[in-house]
Amino acid sequence: MSTPAAGPPLPVTTLFAVAPVTDLPRATTWYTHLLGRPADTHPMPSLAEWRLTPDTWLQLFHSPEHAGSTLINIGVPDLDRVLGELAGRGLEADTPQEGAGGTVRFAALHDPEGNRVTLIEGRG
Repeated sequence: MSTPAAGPPLPVTTLFAVAPVTDLPRATTWYTHLLGRPADTHPMPSLAEWRLTPDTWLQLFHSPEHAGSTLINIGVPDLDRVLGELAGRGLEADTPQEGAGGTVRFAALHDPEGNRVTLIEGRG
Protein backbone atom coordinates (compact mmCIF):
# COMPACT_ATOMS: atom_id res chain seq x y z
CA MET A 1 0.00 0.00 0.00
CA SER A 2 1.41 3.40 -0.91
CA THR A 3 1.43 6.43 1.35
CA PRO A 4 -0.84 9.22 0.07
CA ALA A 5 0.89 12.41 -1.01
CA ALA A 6 0.64 15.40 1.31
CA GLY A 7 -1.44 18.26 0.03
CA PRO A 8 -3.12 21.39 1.29
CA PRO A 9 -4.89 21.17 4.68
CA LEU A 10 -8.44 19.86 4.63
CA PRO A 11 -10.74 22.93 4.86
CA VAL A 12 -12.84 21.82 7.86
CA THR A 13 -15.79 24.07 8.71
CA THR A 14 -17.83 21.90 11.09
CA LEU A 15 -17.22 18.84 13.26
CA PHE A 16 -19.87 16.25 14.21
CA ALA A 17 -19.00 13.71 16.90
CA VAL A 18 -21.35 10.73 16.55
CA ALA A 19 -22.14 8.18 19.26
CA PRO A 20 -23.99 5.12 17.91
CA VAL A 21 -26.61 3.78 20.34
CA THR A 22 -29.06 0.90 20.60
CA ASP A 23 -31.69 2.75 22.66
CA LEU A 24 -31.99 6.35 21.43
CA PRO A 25 -34.54 7.54 24.05
CA ARG A 26 -32.46 6.17 26.95
CA ALA A 27 -29.22 7.60 25.55
CA THR A 28 -30.88 10.96 24.84
CA THR A 29 -31.99 11.17 28.48
CA TRP A 30 -28.45 10.40 29.70
CA TYR A 31 -26.85 13.01 27.42
CA THR A 32 -29.52 15.53 28.46
CA HIS A 33 -28.31 15.05 32.05
CA LEU A 34 -24.66 15.21 30.97
CA LEU A 35 -25.04 18.38 28.91
CA GLY A 36 -27.63 20.00 31.17
CA ARG A 37 -30.18 20.59 28.43
CA PRO A 38 -32.30 18.71 25.91
CA ALA A 39 -31.11 17.99 22.39
CA ASP A 40 -31.27 20.98 20.08
CA THR A 41 -32.74 19.03 17.20
CA HIS A 42 -34.09 15.64 16.18
CA PRO A 43 -33.70 15.95 12.39
CA MET A 44 -34.90 12.37 11.87
CA PRO A 45 -36.34 9.65 14.14
CA SER A 46 -32.95 7.93 14.49
CA LEU A 47 -30.93 11.05 15.41
CA ALA A 48 -30.64 13.51 18.32
CA GLU A 49 -28.09 16.32 18.26
CA TRP A 50 -26.68 19.04 20.48
CA ARG A 51 -24.88 22.11 19.19
CA LEU A 52 -21.94 22.49 21.57
CA THR A 53 -20.19 25.40 19.88
CA PRO A 54 -21.09 27.32 16.70
CA ASP A 55 -19.25 24.70 14.64
CA THR A 56 -19.30 21.57 16.81
CA TRP A 57 -22.15 19.09 17.24
CA LEU A 58 -22.65 15.94 19.29
CA GLN A 59 -24.99 13.44 17.68
CA LEU A 60 -26.61 10.26 18.95
CA PHE A 61 -27.48 7.91 16.13
CA HIS A 62 -29.52 4.73 16.39
CA SER A 63 -27.06 2.15 15.06
CA PRO A 64 -27.10 -0.99 17.24
CA GLU A 65 -24.35 -2.72 15.26
CA HIS A 66 -21.89 0.08 16.14
CA ALA A 67 -23.03 1.04 19.66
CA GLY A 68 -20.80 1.02 22.70
CA SER A 69 -17.31 1.64 21.36
CA THR A 70 -17.21 5.39 20.75
CA LEU A 71 -14.74 7.68 22.51
CA ILE A 72 -15.79 11.31 22.94
CA ASN A 73 -13.48 13.94 24.46
CA ILE A 74 -15.01 17.19 25.70
CA GLY A 75 -12.91 20.10 26.90
CA VAL A 76 -14.16 21.84 30.05
CA PRO A 77 -12.79 24.95 31.81
CA ASP A 78 -12.99 23.61 35.40
CA LEU A 79 -13.04 19.83 35.78
CA ASP A 80 -13.75 19.79 39.52
CA ARG A 81 -16.73 22.14 39.18
CA VAL A 82 -18.15 20.13 36.24
CA LEU A 83 -17.72 16.82 38.09
CA GLY A 84 -19.53 18.28 41.11
CA GLU A 85 -22.40 19.46 38.92
CA LEU A 86 -22.64 16.08 37.21
CA ALA A 87 -22.66 14.25 40.56
CA GLY A 88 -25.63 16.43 41.51
CA ARG A 89 -27.37 15.16 38.36
CA GLY A 90 -26.64 11.54 39.28
CA LEU A 91 -23.70 11.06 36.90
CA GLU A 92 -20.48 9.76 38.42
CA ALA A 93 -17.14 9.93 36.65
CA ASP A 94 -13.93 8.05 37.30
CA THR A 95 -11.37 9.66 39.61
CA PRO A 96 -9.65 12.56 37.81
CA GLN A 97 -6.18 11.84 36.48
CA GLU A 98 -3.22 13.95 35.39
CA GLY A 99 -1.90 13.61 31.88
CA ALA A 100 0.63 15.02 29.43
CA GLY A 101 3.19 16.18 31.96
CA GLY A 102 0.61 17.82 34.20
CA THR A 103 -0.80 20.08 31.49
CA VAL A 104 -4.20 18.37 31.48
CA ARG A 105 -6.55 16.64 33.91
CA PHE A 106 -9.29 14.30 32.79
CA ALA A 107 -12.07 12.05 34.05
CA ALA A 108 -14.21 9.58 32.12
CA LEU A 109 -17.86 8.58 32.29
CA HIS A 110 -19.66 5.86 30.36
CA ASP A 111 -23.07 6.33 28.83
CA PRO A 112 -25.69 3.55 29.11
CA GLU A 113 -24.44 2.13 25.81
CA GLY A 114 -20.83 1.81 26.99
CA ASN A 115 -19.51 4.77 24.99
CA ARG A 116 -16.79 6.61 26.92
CA VAL A 117 -17.06 10.38 27.42
CA THR A 118 -13.88 11.94 28.76
CA LEU A 119 -13.96 15.43 30.23
CA ILE A 120 -10.64 17.22 29.83
CA GLU A 121 -9.36 20.35 31.55
CA GLY A 122 -6.29 21.89 29.91
CA ARG A 123 -3.82 23.85 32.02
CA GLY A 124 -1.35 25.95 30.11
